Amino acid sequence: MSTPSIAAVEPGSLAAWRVALRPKTFPIAAVPVFVGTAFAWAQHGTFVPWAFVLAIAGAILVQAISNMQNDVGYTVRGGETGTRTGLPRATANGWLPVPAVRAAIVVAALVAVAVGAPLMVYRGWPVALIVASSIVAAWAYMGGPKPIAYTPYGDVTVFLFFGLMAVCGTIYVQAGTIGAAGWLAGVAIGLLAASVLTVNNHRDIAHDATTGRRTLSVVLGAAGSRAVYRTSVLGAFALVPAIAWTAGSAWYLLPLALLPRALALLAAFDAAPGGHAYTPLLFRTVILEAGFGMLLAAGALLSLVP
Repeated sequence: MSTPSIAAVEPGSLAAWRVALRPKTFPIAAVPVFVGTAFAWAQHGTFVPWAFVLAIAGAILVQAISNMQNDVGYTVRGGETGTRTGLPRATANGWLPVPAVRAAIVVAALVAVAVGAPLMVYRGWPVALIVASSIVAAWAYMGGPKPIAYTPYGDVTVFLFFGLMAVCGTIYVQAGTIGAAGWLAGVAIGLLAASVLTVNNHRDIAHDATTGRRTLSVVLGAAGSRAVYRTSVLGAFALVPAIAWTAGSAWYLLPLALLPRALALLAAFDAAPGGHAYTPLLFRTVILEAGFGMLLAAGALLSLVP
């Protein structure tokens, strides 16, 4: 997948905002909502269309906040040096001013609260807690005195908010309860979401170590980072039979169709020479998560067919 070249981006343009927003990562936020909605329908017999739309919008807004805060946070902290091999950042390249991106983050947060308000009224304090904590976590990933991105806890944060909480929170919004199959699905999606961050951090191990970032990949080293990636990806697929058994339908086994693609991705990850070679693997991991989630959602819906 391509990104705008430095020469092609005009300051203040839509292309510049696209760099800051990184819409190619939005499936990480949207897929859990599809999975949770499908599970609520299949397992609990409920589907509330307006809640689904608002949940999708809220999830994407939180992802956008995280991406913009990531962009501006690295720039302000001087994390952009000549040794970094990741995707370009809009503020670091002068395509967007830091105050403009910070203002956009505030606007996105206010809109996210407005979008979440009807869901809070509908399901009460648990949803209010999910909305508030999600926005705070998105900001805190690269904001505050000690950003999450500078600690080994980024992978856990992604697992919780873009997996377990997103899937199970959506089921709760739809049905008012969750169930064992829903919790297992949240873990599986969370593992794949965290694996996306692992690729990103594995690619930047050398650079991050020179800028004070103690990501899980930096702490564990290259070999440990590879092990985390492999465990996360294979762990998600290992949970599929348990999900199918708990849900009571073989249709939930559909994500196993992607296992050969997952194994090929793991082999490519191990064989990558480093640096920019990991960037396409990052997007392939996003696609794997999206495919896994949509097949899991499809399996849940197909289980409703007599």
